[in-house]
Amino acid sequence: MVEIARARQLDVVTIGRASVDLYGLQIGSRLEDVASFAKSVGGCPANIAVGTAQLGLPSALLSRVGGEQMGSFIREQLIRQGVNVEALKSDPDRLSALVLLAVEDEGVSPMIFVRPDRADMALSPEDVDRSFIASARSIVVTGTHFSAPEAAQLKAIKASGGKVVFDIDCRPNLWGLAGYAAERYVKSDAVSNKLRAVLADCDLIVGTEEEIRIATGEDDVVGSLKAIRALSDATIVLKRGAMGCVVYDGNISDNLEDGIFGEGFPIEVFSVLGSGDAFMSGFLRGWLGGESLATAATWANACGAFAVSRLLCAPEYPTFEELRYFLEHGSPFTALRKDETINHIHWATTRRREIPSVMALACDHRSQLEEVAVRVDAEPSRINAFKVLAVKAAVRVAAGRDDYGMLIDERFGREALFEFARHPFSWLGRPVELPGSRPLRFEFSQDIGSQLIGWPLDHCIKCLCFCHADDPAPLKKEQQEKLRALFDASHKVGREFLIEIIAGKHGTLQDDTIPRALDELYALGIKPEWWKLEPQVSATAWVRIEATIVKHASWCRGVMLLGLEAPQDQLEAAFVATAHVPIIKGFAVGRTIIAHAAEEWLAGKMSDEEAIANMAARFERLSQAWLASRERKAA
Repeated sequence: MVEIARARQLDVVTIGRASVDLYGLQIGSRLEDVASFAKSVGGCPANIAVGTAQLGLPSALLSRVGGEQMGSFIREQLIRQGVNVEALKSDPDRLSALVLLAVEDEGVSPMIFVRPDRADMALSPEDVDRSFIASARSIVVTGTHFSAPEAAQLKAIKASGGKVVFDIDCRPNLWGLAGYAAERYVKSDAVSNKLRAVLADCDLIVGTEEEIRIATGEDDVVGSLKAIRALSDATIVLKRGAMGCVVYDGNISDNLEDGIFGEGFPIEVFSVLGSGDAFMSGFLRGWLGGESLATAATWANACGAFAVSRLLCAPEYPTFEELRYFLEHGSPFTALRKDETINHIHWATTRRREIPSVMALACDHRSQLEEVAVRVDAEPSRINAFKVLAVKAAVRVAAGRDDYGMLIDERFGREALFEFARHPFSWLGRPVELPGSRPLRFEFSQDIGSQLIGWPLDHCIKCLCFCHADDPAPLKKEQQEKLRALFDASHKVGREFLIEIIAGKHGTLQDDTIPRALDELYALGIKPEWWKLEPQVSATAWVRIEATIVKHASWCRGVMLLGLEAPQDQLEAAFVATAHVPIIKGFAVGRTIIAHAAEEWLAGKMSDEEAIANMAARFERLSQAWLASRERKAA
């Protein structure tokens, strides 16, 4: 048939719920007392789609979201986490589902499902493209979605050309059985009759002891397993929480332990929310990948362990790189969220986007532009308007293309930040250091975390540190501790981090000066996404810098070259000289581009358009020189 002629391209299509989960950030608190929330994608099928995608299985979600901001959030987050959203429909007549959650105690997580219009539960057979379903190696149908009209899921089951996976996923309150209470088990013949009818069509059935019972209507687990086996030859996975799982691939005996086991992992339980969805993701990664059932169960247990040790669901499920590291090396922590090595792997392998290179116009100068304003007798407040012009110059050069970015500060750049947000750029860095400080100080408050929490998620923290490998020990220690505190804060609030090091102003630059400084910072566990470094004295210095970075942080995004107000010709020569250093991924240059326009415009000798054109011409020339040097490298 024409409608199923599409080549197989997906490993998993999950069907059903997709929500926005709002997690209370005050751990050990009643939901009534929670003051702030973290936002993430939720709902069993959405979670599994993300979990399998992060484990390397091409996945998609078939569902509906509201045609509003929360629906856009779900769609954008799924895309960012690698999920195919071709089958995710926007429903203009309904709202996206919300869930409010708290962690009161170990395993105690009250939640409120806010589903007045239920966009995801309005999925209809018309939303199911048979060819899309048939193109997948497996589909995942979920029990709670049968509480809505079941025609969409039944159509998908019939259209499937691959494996049918049934996650029983029973939420009694969404069946109207428990009011707003988050009960895990409420016996209901009506629910059991609906779920029982699906079992014969399934190749894999997964559920907790309560869910296994509700799927058949039997009162005990062994009886429920036997009832499933009487209807289906499917592989059955019984989830048992901290006890791991048991897999049944044949006849069911009277002994629950008479099955296949995977390796278990002793983990401190932080939050049980979404752990079953992480478990399913790990099992599918093994099962669909041709691993043994014991291996699939081990991977499932490990993924579940990650989930119960972290707060959020989908965003904090492990990537395959993270899972492999954990399986090979384990962890000295029963609370995996406290393992810095594993957390760094997760952070580096779940970035919001790839940024292979950056050409950035740096307009984060504060003291330098204040000096210009004083020199030409201009009001310092005019610097704000000048920085807006700098953004417009960068926009003119970037012209919507990738690989362009900016550095903009908060003191004089508020309006510039707003202007920047109106245009497509790949990167923005924002400084936090007090200009010229040595020892390093932050500009507005030494309580840096409270400042960063208000930044957009895609803004990168930039911190300039005037340091030299031969600095006196007390100064070095103080500055390193400041950078470590900033690194900790950056990961706590989920923002990327760039460290700019200028050593040449406080000592002689040797081939080993910067590599030694980087070595010391890495030894303290500081692993920024970016380094911003001055031109070096030789090619040997760059070779050593790259070797140091690769040795300590293979997921580092790279190095940006800084300008230090060098003449344009010198910067172009530096671009050529570093063309064969792969770790150098771009530049962030400011005064070489903006200094002349700043002085002339602040003095009233240059119009807005003339200032924009002047900066754009300089930025364009430098960008073309950078691109030409990289092409020379490729040749």
